[in-house]
Amino acid sequence: MNPGGDRGGDFLVIGSGVAGLRAALSLVEHGDVVVLTKAEPTESNTGYAQGGIAAALGTDDSPELHTADTLGAGDGLCSPEAVDVLVREGVRYVRELVDWGAGFDRAADGQVALGREAAHSVRRVLHARDATGREIARLLWSRVSANRRIHVIDDAQATALRVEGGSCTGVTFVDGERRVRQVSAGRTLLATGGAGQIYRETTNPAIATGDGVAMAVAAGARVTDLEFVQFHPTVLSVPGHARFLLSEALRGEGARLVNASGEAFMTRYEPAGDLASRDLVARAIVRESRRTGAPVYLSLTHLDADFVRSRFPSIVAACAAAGLDLTREPVPVSPAAHYVMGGVETDLYGRTSVPALFAAGEVACTFVHGANRLASNSLLEGLVFGARAADAMAGPIEAAALADAEVVTHRAAGTGAAVAGTVPDVAAVRELMWNAAGLVRDRDALAAAVTTLGDWSQAVAGIDPSDSAARRVRSLVVVGLHIARAALRREESRGGHYRSDFPDRDDARWQRHVADVTVG
Repeated sequence: MNPGGDRGGDFLVIGSGVAGLRAALSLVEHGDVVVLTKAEPTESNTGYAQGGIAAALGTDDSPELHTADTLGAGDGLCSPEAVDVLVREGVRYVRELVDWGAGFDRAADGQVALGREAAHSVRRVLHARDATGREIARLLWSRVSANRRIHVIDDAQATALRVEGGSCTGVTFVDGERRVRQVSAGRTLLATGGAGQIYRETTNPAIATGDGVAMAVAAGARVTDLEFVQFHPTVLSVPGHARFLLSEALRGEGARLVNASGEAFMTRYEPAGDLASRDLVARAIVRESRRTGAPVYLSLTHLDADFVRSRFPSIVAACAAAGLDLTREPVPVSPAAHYVMGGVETDLYGRTSVPALFAAGEVACTFVHGANRLASNSLLEGLVFGARAADAMAGPIEAAALADAEVVTHRAAGTGAAVAGTVPDVAAVRELMWNAAGLVRDRDALAAAVTTLGDWSQAVAGIDPSDSAARRVRSLVVVGLHIARAALRREESRGGHYRSDFPDRDDARWQRHVADVTVG
């Protein structure tokens, strides 16, 4: 690996999750590739994906059925064209992983085993026990690291996209020794992952601070649909222990949500019960907890203990570390921020509104997820759109065919003439976002948050880029402000966005996308 330094390449990939690594493997066929990674690939959101990767491989499945499930979960805001690309090309790219030797679980007949998760009408989720993302990351990383034309710079924290003459020409980053460095490239791909660390409660790793969106905003790129944040309903909730995702695959295999009296309650709120979509299950958990005044639990005690231990070893171990036996007792759960459906707007080939800048994976908004992502479509999106972005990057620079969306323009924050003591700490930003722009939102709390975040954005505008703690706060504030603004603007409830003062979906006014652009 390259320890860091000023260099250039034909192609630059910022991020080492599934989208970035898959793109690098295609790009290397067309030139030299530089990959910047903030941490090890296992620390990306890819490595934390437990459940699996969805693809229409089963004899009872089809791309049309996968499309219908994806559109249903997306609550009226998916792009049918983007979903069609995802499900049809996804079959090809998942089979490619199988051919490359991915260690997916197998059925008794030797075929790849398929699991079921919420809002899927059939079993279509390939899995490697409960560590599918880690297995896919391992496989892709093994191929990337073996290729001498792919130059990896690790411990590299990107701070700003370089834009010259209106086009992206590379990135400025800080290396492990706090030196400011640059990489120049003819084409740059943002594959920086998600932003779950904006919230006090999250399933995301510490590196998921929204850096890619923050850098894209500063570069003048369009960002869209950031009000749509998915809160995973079943996250281990034990005081004194870290939050830990309890995969939706548990409910796919028969786990049940129960209240403190041991009563299954989901059908009280949703006809689909425990396998309703994530947004519906998350809000049902909150409602049941408020109704009973007690925690909600996930129970697998009716399932075979040996099966649970073999199918979900990481989850069993995490529960054991918190003093709980998943096979013998219900475990307490509550929702936490998990995935951002919006992001840097792209066309179907990863092109953004800034020439020579591309985006793929969770940092991007392709409109494939709409207002609420279908379980196990995220790894699939990274594979498909990472590869498609690479195809476009290898060709001539073309204007992005972006959606016909309303565009709202904002002025950039000042240059940092901040009053001492006005820069918030990370905990303050995360607490504000959880309380004001979390699972349940309303006008007053959002308006107050927008004001506070706007003040903070002025304070963090001129921070020292070599200060990692200050950079972290800046990303959280910038992305948090855009999420809160978008949530305040959308006066309806849809998918992951729920307004208690506007509890109904309003297609007449809001079945549309709104993009934000920062200028000046």
